[in-house]
Amino acid sequence: MKTRFTITLLFLMLVNCLYAGLSISDLTCEYKTNPHGMDETHPRLGWILNATEMNTMQTAYQVQVSLDTKTFKTNPVWDSGKTDSDQSFQVVYNGADLQSATRYYWRVKVWDNHNNESEWSEPAYWEMGLLSPKDWKATWIRPDLEENLTELNPAPMLRKEFQLEAKVKSARAYITSLGLYEFQLNGKRVGEQVLTPGWTTFLHRIQYQTYDVTDLLKTGDNAVGVTLGDGWYRGTLAWGDKSLPRDRTLKLLLQIEITFTNGKTETIVTDNTWKSNTGPILMSDLFMGETYDARLEHVNWTKSGFDDSEWHRVIVSADPGIEIAAPDGPPVLKIQELKPVAKSVTPEGDIVFDMGQNMVGWLRFKVKGPKGTTIEIRHAEVLDKDGNFYTENLRRAKQTITYTLKGDGVQVFEPHFTWQGFQYFTVKGWPGEPTLDDFTGVVVHSNITPTMEFSCSNPMLNQLQHNIQWGQKGNFVDVPTDCPQRDERMGWTGDAQVFASTACFNADVAGFYTKWLKDMIYDQKESGAIPDVVPNIRWSLDPVQRCGASGWSDAVVVIPWTVYQYYNDTRILSVMYDSMVKWIKFMQTNAGDDYIWSESNQLGDWLSFNSQSSSYPGAYTDKEFIATAYFAYSTGLVAKIADILGKDEDAKAFTDLREKIKSAFIQEFMTPDGRLSPNTQTAYSLALSFDLIPESLKAKTASRLAANVNEFGHITTGFLGTPLISLCLSNNGYLDEAYMLLNRKTYPSWLYPITRGATTIWERWDGIKPDGTFQTPTMNSYNHYAYGAIGNWMYRTITGINNDPAQPGFKHIFFAPQPGGDLTWAKAEYKSLYGPIRSSWEISDGTFTLTLDIPVNTFATIQLPNAEIVNIKVNDKSLIETAALSNIRQQGNNVLLQSGSGHYTFEYNLKE
Repeated sequence: MKTRFTITLLFLMLVNCLYAGLSISDLTCEYKTNPHGMDETHPRLGWILNATEMNTMQTAYQVQVSLDTKTFKTNPVWDSGKTDSDQSFQVVYNGADLQSATRYYWRVKVWDNHNNESEWSEPAYWEMGLLSPKDWKATWIRPDLEENLTELNPAPMLRKEFQLEAKVKSARAYITSLGLYEFQLNGKRVGEQVLTPGWTTFLHRIQYQTYDVTDLLKTGDNAVGVTLGDGWYRGTLAWGDKSLPRDRTLKLLLQIEITFTNGKTETIVTDNTWKSNTGPILMSDLFMGETYDARLEHVNWTKSGFDDSEWHRVIVSADPGIEIAAPDGPPVLKIQELKPVAKSVTPEGDIVFDMGQNMVGWLRFKVKGPKGTTIEIRHAEVLDKDGNFYTENLRRAKQTITYTLKGDGVQVFEPHFTWQGFQYFTVKGWPGEPTLDDFTGVVVHSNITPTMEFSCSNPMLNQLQHNIQWGQKGNFVDVPTDCPQRDERMGWTGDAQVFASTACFNADVAGFYTKWLKDMIYDQKESGAIPDVVPNIRWSLDPVQRCGASGWSDAVVVIPWTVYQYYNDTRILSVMYDSMVKWIKFMQTNAGDDYIWSESNQLGDWLSFNSQSSSYPGAYTDKEFIATAYFAYSTGLVAKIADILGKDEDAKAFTDLREKIKSAFIQEFMTPDGRLSPNTQTAYSLALSFDLIPESLKAKTASRLAANVNEFGHITTGFLGTPLISLCLSNNGYLDEAYMLLNRKTYPSWLYPITRGATTIWERWDGIKPDGTFQTPTMNSYNHYAYGAIGNWMYRTITGINNDPAQPGFKHIFFAPQPGGDLTWAKAEYKSLYGPIRSSWEISDGTFTLTLDIPVNTFATIQLPNAEIVNIKVNDKSLIETAALSNIRQQGNNVLLQSGSGHYTFEYNLKE
């Protein structure tokens, strides 16, 4: 007996040793956790490794996929076997063909370089949607209602009752609409998503959602109800009658697949047996707001037994002939809630509430009053210098909620098919005195998982980081919009392109961009030009459409490349490759034989510094300079992408083309001593960033940029120059100038808006002028993320977290913190697909302390600033005695070394 106990104990100790310190977490499929309704037939899997030993790398993995959690070994759909690889995400499923409406479970185990073998992970799953048009048994229906197509109409309501004869085992609802929808079963809202099915290029494709509705169905009588809204499909869009045709009727497509416990199945579909009507939503528009009359509510209309005898029929519509696709990106959700922080009465007599934050979403309010009382709520971003409510910058967007009470106790309301961008709101017609407690701000945006935390010893920079992140949240509402408040809110390609790197640092946006970029493919013109906005709404009716602006259309190349850099996503490169090539060919055609693109249809360095000085009209950078620079830049990127994709002939051809463009650029725009014409900060920043300067002249050119910055004492760049200038300065030895620009508090600067109370990034450097007046109301947003691209520099330079373009996805991390600007400490955490990357440093009494966390399955190169090898301690030991580090070398005033995964604290006295 004792012998058996000893053997058992030894076995358990052996097992414990085998699995010691190596585990798996955070399983994802196509960047999502346990996704429903996918149509990717070769999904990519990922996981995060956790280990207690330093310098741990994955050496192999094994993935098993099965139809349930009990048959991984006995009947797998796919077993990769032990696969020698350090790949822990973007692992492509390579098993049997996946079937519609089927759930697949999967698990993974790994081996590491210390001869450890992990346990199997906890199972995860993905569930397929409807993979073929033949899987759709439902038909499109539309309400049989009269509408005045010259104005906004009441929201249609569609319903159907049905009976189920057995107990439900499982049920899935697949639903989409032309227009927006809200979906209920048996009186309960289905799902948490809002603004569904989302915004796509409706002429070509539309998304559908999949919901698990098992718990919402019951044996016996059931009812389904769907409300439709105009949304992006036919509502007020863009300006100047450039919106989509208004003669479109809203339509619904719904299919509920039910499996009973007795093994039988049933399908509930949209067909001619449904009924339709209108109700309390008299108007709900993205720009204008919503008008709601609670007296017109149909009580219990989504429950069985409701009397719909007076309702209208529906009309079965022809198939619109567009692709119906599962979403690639995250859903739009109600993410968080805010309470008003103050209430006041303006000099003009308005009751105004302050949310304390420029937010995007809507208000939920509770109210009690007499039947027929009508409340009006208007929204605004700012108050004027006298403290009055200011809405002129909204242009024709009214952002107004009108609610009429039904007089039945306390009523709670929030709008349905609209959203607002606001910090302030004013209330009229409220019965009694409105209080702070009556209102709640509901923050709405795409469910992009936050991945960056940054803070430092300068509170204003912390506020800047806050503003950058809130600007991104407010403008990532299914597409990357330019602003969330005025009559625009479109997917401007230039804004998205310049902010992409900061966006990828701030949040997991791989799926978000993938969804949007697919619309770019559809919207690309036969010429190869990319519209300035995607989905292409603004010019959809113009016979001659304005497309192909450099810096804007280049999003077709730059954003996929950026996604690849952060997520090692080669699939997005492959998906977008043909569109990239068409764009390069478009530029080549327009540039002609001299390779100088002088096309006048350009937007240029949008909103660059505009001086009032008679001797200096402003920092204008010639459009042909910018266009030719981007021509070279995108061509060079496509050459690299072709090489990654194994397209060797293309890679050579585009490399050769880029060299010809560069030569033409130098001849046209550069003097022999490195001076550029135009002599602007943007010109130097573009040329240096895009490697258009001969090696022998880079130092001179960089010094000219620094001289320009010092001469002005401030930034003069617009949308295209701003993301590049700070990196150009710090990467070329002008760190002090970069910090000077960052820390400047007067106009123009990043911190100036903060001195005026900004809680998001402004569209203009002087949205509110130093005298308190406003910039032109025709273009003056207070939530515009483009200038927030400085975040990329802050993360890379202040805390030093950098990726290696040659080993994307942060497989190789380059830590190079560069303290400056009187900062005494800074820290950041970036949640990469390998796990958290952390960097924090502190300067105290001349001692520099740097703490780093390097995720398992990655390695790092570390640059320690103003250091000497002999003076450095690592984890309380001498650097030269630390076996975990390698390739230690002195490089000027810095020390460079390499490390594997683990936690490291470096400490040394800074060199004088």
